[in-house]
Amino acid sequence: MATFISAKEAAGLIAAGATVAASGFCGFASPDALFQAIRERFEDSGLPRDLTIVKGVSIGDRGTRGINRIGIEGLVRKVICAHAGLEPMMEKLITGNKILAYMLPFGTVIDIINAAGCHKPGVITKVGLGTFADPRIEGSKANKLTKETGEDIVTHMEIDGEECLFYKPMPVDVALIRATYADEDGNLSFDKEAISADQFELAKAAHNSGGIVIAQVEQIVAKGTLHPRDVRIHGFMVDYVVQSSPEFHLQGFDCDRYRPELTGETRIPLSLIEPAPLDNRKICGRRAAMELKEGMLVNLGIGMPDAVAAVANEEGISDKFTLSIESGVLGGVPLGGLGLGGAVNPEAIYSIADTLALYDGGCLDLTVLGLGEIDEPGNVNVSKFGGGATGPGGFINISQNTKNVIFTGTFTAGKLCERIENGKLVILQEGKSKKFIKQVEQITFSGAYAATNGQNVLVVTERAVFRLTNKGLKLIEIAPGIDIQTDILDQMDFAPIIEETPSLMDARIFRSEPMRLF
Repeated sequence: MATFISAKEAAGLIAAGATVAASGFCGFASPDALFQAIRERFEDSGLPRDLTIVKGVSIGDRGTRGINRIGIEGLVRKVICAHAGLEPMMEKLITGNKILAYMLPFGTVIDIINAAGCHKPGVITKVGLGTFADPRIEGSKANKLTKETGEDIVTHMEIDGEECLFYKPMPVDVALIRATYADEDGNLSFDKEAISADQFELAKAAHNSGGIVIAQVEQIVAKGTLHPRDVRIHGFMVDYVVQSSPEFHLQGFDCDRYRPELTGETRIPLSLIEPAPLDNRKICGRRAAMELKEGMLVNLGIGMPDAVAAVANEEGISDKFTLSIESGVLGGVPLGGLGLGGAVNPEAIYSIADTLALYDGGCLDLTVLGLGEIDEPGNVNVSKFGGGATGPGGFINISQNTKNVIFTGTFTAGKLCERIENGKLVILQEGKSKKFIKQVEQITFSGAYAATNGQNVLVVTERAVFRLTNKGLKLIEIAPGIDIQTDILDQMDFAPIIEETPSLMDARIFRSEPMRLF
């Protein structure tokens, strides 16, 4: 039966050198009171120190909340995760070679946590082949320190003549998780959480590894209060419960109040969501949305892809297909920014583990993912720029296992300024950085692997659309008003395939009124 303690007492339970696994997805499900208490203890006493942090994607706000609270040299020795793009404190430690760091596909992080909880020897999967996770390339090692001194945690192998990767799990000493309510027996519910996240998997790993599970909650309620179907983690798996003060238990980092439309408690009219302005972001969203078909299960990635959800809502077609995000939310209108992972009016909320397992199994009909850099063979980078340590999130799981893939983003980056005039795209100032380059800094998506698997890959930008072929990128469409030489070819470090005059992108994309898709 769980013991009820303060956040300060909970921090005192964590030993130096412990492996600590933490729940959270961007701004949701973050046990912030526990992170803050750990920070305060370290600042006061120098303990705990040399922690290994295991987590999925970023748990942060690009500022000081979430896991940024414990991104301190000496407190952390190693991090194993899928993404750190919202964690400037942790990312600084990684890029400064102050800690060991491993970046794995998100689904694989969850798989190795599950493996620890089930006492399995490891995870065998094809996810990561041909990418930086492959030990023949970088072996998931995220910085120079790890490449020089870190152990290998992924191995290339063959089974029945097929290539695969083997990832090692690790025991979990402490799981820091978050829930909404705990009853007097320590049973946990997620009533006000916008996502289910990875709390169960982390608790299982710690409990079955002989570690401890510490749950941060909003409120403690009487025994028998929680309906059995609402109990997401039973009290036998929970060692300690901390009731948080409100400022450390916001529903999300983009919320200053509880939003019941994110949990399914209420539904709001989608007409209340303002249409997006007609800019390059909307152009990309509209062109990608033209690939949607009724009945599809569609995944949307981070950044530009969420424009597809906004377009679908504006067009009134959100109910014609199901949008899915790797946080486990299905249906509704996915949020962007720090609200990433949540959705207005969700139809279902799965766990992250179940969702990524479905993705690995090829359940998606289409995915729309962000475009960082792309090279001539069709390799895409979204995980490392300028020596940084962003990480892939669920990008590898999704992109490798989905038949139809769209990468979308602006054609160049860095102070790019454009507008639409009279149905034409006008470039007022070209971006400082090219995205179509000779060789990507890191391979997050392998063009060769995609060709072997027969995937259908489109690259959608605001001024041009390409199709990935066995011979490379083929230019198939250009925006009205765009000069193919000046605005496209001169902005690329390689020549795309041009077999015939590219078509003009659909004129409806560049008009202010709805396109009337479907």
